[in-house]
Amino acid sequence: MAVKTYKPTTPGRRQMSVLGNETITKDKPTKKLLKPLKKTGGRNNRGRITARNRGGGARKKYREIDFKSDKLNIPATVKTIEYDPNRSANIALISYKDGTKRYILAPQEINVGDEILAAEKTELKSGNRLQIKHIPTGYNIHNIELQPGKGGQVVRSAGTYGQVIGRDKGRIQVRIPSRSVLLLEGECMATLGTVSNPDHANVTIGKAGRKRWLGRRPKVRGKAKNPCDHPHGGGEGRSPIGLKYPKTPWGAHALGVRTRKVKKYSDSRIIKGRRKK
Repeated sequence: MAVKTYKPTTPGRRQMSVLGNETITKDKPTKKLLKPLKKTGGRNNRGRITARNRGGGARKKYREIDFKSDKLNIPATVKTIEYDPNRSANIALISYKDGTKRYILAPQEINVGDEILAAEKTELKSGNRLQIKHIPTGYNIHNIELQPGKGGQVVRSAGTYGQVIGRDKGRIQVRIPSRSVLLLEGECMATLGTVSNPDHANVTIGKAGRKRWLGRRPKVRGKAKNPCDHPHGGGEGRSPIGLKYPKTPWGAHALGVRTRKVKKYSDSRIIKGRRKK
């Protein structure tokens, strides 16, 4: 989809850009594939704020996405390409030969009326899903499993893709958009093609109110606050933070420190990190 701009009729319109809807074929979603989506306001199950500056936003419902594609060897036809407010990529409604309908992440190269298939080994065509051990080197893939049968977990954002770059004793080396290289089991499934909506990153929000529609509340600089509210606060007029290092509101290091504490199970699959050592 192309990025669309407007005449500067207002200050907000002057900077704003939106995505065109040339590839969207249906406005209203399929009701049977919707779920209610409760807002958290950035709070956890104890009611405490764990993600600041969250709240409000337009009401929306969750579209159930089939990340597993576990209906193997049953052809499906693409019925519609739709917008999903819960993710950056577009989604596609597919209908299987047995009448079942499901949502999937729409590949960039897919169109209404195309036939796709999920199987252990199938034709190398955009939208088809198969085991990565049957995918040749250099093909673009997305919605990649980290564990066989668990469903796609990585490479799901708009315009992204991974690539098979090598093989090692039955395992497959896959490079993902972060430039990390994963070593995965050959039985892990992946979908051929690039994720749709690559122009999502080129959109300019344009005004503060549009951020509020997305559920993002204002962020205030620490140095603009009072001393009781932030370590950077206080002082006469504009003043530097005046500390040994930038801090969070609770005194922890705010720059140059890795914040991830718990090792994830996916760490064991990373053979080359995205950071240069």
